[in-house]
Amino acid sequence: MAPFEYRRAGGVEEVLAQLGRPGLRLLAGGTTLVDLMKLGVETPATVLDISALALDGIAVEDGWLRIGALATNTDVAQHALVQAHAGLVSKAILSGASGQIRNVATIGGNLLQRTRCVYFRGTDWRCNKRSPGAGCSAIDGLHPGHAVLGTSAACHAVHPSDLAVALLAADAQVHVRSLRGVRRIPFDAFYVLPGATPQIEHALAEDELITHLSLPVTGAAPRSDYLKLRGRASYEFATVSVAASLRMHGGQVAEVAVALGGVGTVPWRMRSAEALLHGQPLTDAALDAFCDALLDTAVATEQNRYKLAMARAAVCRVLGGLQ
Repeated sequence: MAPFEYRRAGGVEEVLAQLGRPGLRLLAGGTTLVDLMKLGVETPATVLDISALALDGIAVEDGWLRIGALATNTDVAQHALVQAHAGLVSKAILSGASGQIRNVATIGGNLLQRTRCVYFRGTDWRCNKRSPGAGCSAIDGLHPGHAVLGTSAACHAVHPSDLAVALLAADAQVHVRSLRGVRRIPFDAFYVLPGATPQIEHALAEDELITHLSLPVTGAAPRSDYLKLRGRASYEFATVSVAASLRMHGGQVAEVAVALGGVGTVPWRMRSAEALLHGQPLTDAALDAFCDALLDTAVATEQNRYKLAMARAAVCRVLGGLQ
């Protein structure tokens, strides 16, 4: 690990004044940053510890469930308000990592975690995400676990977060703050497709800090579930995951949201595909048409084509179990 300066922040204003400074990285739970520093992928000059900031509250305010960015994954998953109003989020969190990691990992840090692509994390390989313009060893190498949706000629790396998939299906919003003011980012606009600049992964500016998330609270919440398919039962990232919510009325779909993980360079949702189900009974034919639309832009190879069949089966399994 390269030498660095460690500082501990005393307040939000102090952090905002430092953000954007070259070589600065924020440390919350540290479950991603410290790993990348050990690997030599991240080499910050200064690490600013923000773990003591008062940004860990969880409450319902004005019809929104508010979750502080520094709340730990464990606290969020086990909180009564989250379980009551966003059970999908609780299930997704509990499917990821280990109990020990969830005890220190934070919600904001989870959203900003970087890909587990071995070519990104191994500095001997070419990676446009790590070193823009270097090329991508994954494209011509082994890539059975890589993305089939949202890929580009520069990057096929899968987005790793379980939580982000659930938040996308739940219509969450990300609240950020800088010295310029505050803004709210709809979750479906938070992540950025790789295109020609895979090093740009999200819409957060360098001088902005995530303060909290908000999720809409409704009186008649639809049924929801999170399914994670993976090579082993614990401490494994998703091969394919599905976060879904569904409300039926009179035998027809009244509300539906489906997001996929493990298959895209970003968590994947298509509202135009969901519109095909509105007002329809949830028949096999309707599910097939939905999956066709959801996966229409997929670009797969012989190595990762299996993910398409897994995704279809997972979507049908989850939605079928919710009706």
